[in-house]
Amino acid sequence: MISGDIGAARRADAYRQFAGLPKAHLHVHLEAAMREATLRQWCMEDGIEVPPLVDYVDFTAFLDAYGLLIGLLRTPARVERLLDEVIADAAAQGVVALEFASIPEKSVAFGSAEEALEFILPAAADAGRRHGVWTGAIVSIDRGAGPDHALDAARLAARFADRGVVAVGLVADERDSPVAAAAKAFAIARDAGLGVVPHAGELAGPDEVRSAIELGVDRIQHGVRAVEDPRVLDLLAERGICLDVCPTSNVVLDVYPSLEAHPLPDLLEVGVRCSLGADDPLLFGVDVVNEYVHAHERMGVSAAVLVEVARASIESSFAPAEVKRDALARLVEV
Repeated sequence: MISGDIGAARRADAYRQFAGLPKAHLHVHLEAAMREATLRQWCMEDGIEVPPLVDYVDFTAFLDAYGLLIGLLRTPARVERLLDEVIADAAAQGVVALEFASIPEKSVAFGSAEEALEFILPAAADAGRRHGVWTGAIVSIDRGAGPDHALDAARLAARFADRGVVAVGLVADERDSPVAAAAKAFAIARDAGLGVVPHAGELAGPDEVRSAIELGVDRIQHGVRAVEDPRVLDLLAERGICLDVCPTSNVVLDVYPSLEAHPLPDLLEVGVRCSLGADDPLLFGVDVVNEYVHAHERMGVSAAVLVEVARASIESSFAPAEVKRDALARLVEV
């Protein structure tokens, strides 16, 4: 066997190893978890050019590619297929609990955000039962859409709190829209018994992570730039707040120059709880198992520590107690 074949075999073995680890996938955006083959089929059917994948000149170019994916989901049948494929892929990756994020009001297949959730939530639950994956939806607040949108999104999420929505999130460029601006929306979500899981500390620095902590969030998506302030790291560790970390996303979007330079090992070393997520799998070229493999092989995180990362993902999810209990019972050294 030539050296390239040996390397491919080793990568395949590592993938199988970490695919067998029960885990929750807590940081993934639904539309961008589309399969590439499905993307290409729908682009061909609609007569549009396939968007760039993985290589983006800036954050705006990435958002443009994401917008195209949203536009492809123009019929309920396509949305249903997307959900089934995303959840089937999650099952193949050892995911026992999947929390997918979306902005329902941007769905072009339905007349309103409420209609979108009325379709998506039962379809996701049905696909979850077929594939053996618990699912929960995160209703995302678009930072750039203004305060009225934030309140409307939180009220929408609250109306579906007992029908599959588990949390509200906060997405898009944080540099001109701090997390504190969503405080009223977060309060509405909390009053409805929902979790709060904003993006913070990705494009902006550790002060945004501190602000999120002070708002009493349940988890922070990204949060990696907390590493720049030891006091913020201490707060995260003390309060046990899980960061839903997506290393490849951070590299593709130039938050860090390489996986080897990513601070995940440093966060774990000081006792910050972290889950691993793929963020936008299609647009970044990785799935959640790839992120475990990268953490082990390129970032030096031991297999034993990655078992604890999987444990943190399960324990920090909004999955029912029995789902967590069964998954934790199956966690073993890989």
